[in-house]
Amino acid sequence: MSYVDCFLAPVPRANKAAYEELARLSAKVVKEHGALSVMECWLDESGPDAETYHGAEAKQAQVEYGNFVKAAGARQDETVVVSYVEWPDKATRDAGMERVTNDPRMQFGDQAPAFDGRRLIAGGFKPMLGASDA
Repeated sequence: MSYVDCFLAPVPRANKAAYEELARLSAKVVKEHGALSVMECWLDESGPDAETYHGAEAKQAQVEYGNFVKAAGARQDETVVVSYVEWPDKATRDAGMERVTNDPRMQFGDQAPAFDGRRLIAGGFKPMLGASDA
């Protein structure tokens, strides 16, 4: 059964190009170490409000719905990125991520960070419904 790592990170809008460069490198490295696919998503700040994701009968007046900006703790000059990495299974993920985190290309040393990694929200997930199940 596949396994998915999900990430939510606040990123300064001014660092979009630097983040894209980091994302491309990271995707290449994780795929070399066993990942099946990688998806990186920059928030569409002109997109729909959170309330539009609730059915008409479930919507409540005067309720402030949560959103990714709040969940990530994004500041005024930041937006958020949602990412996921799909692995064939958890064992491949664990071995692959061990190699990824030790890969010299993922050691950024003196390079200015594209985002504050201490604020990254991450977790591993066991899929329960996939695109082919819909």
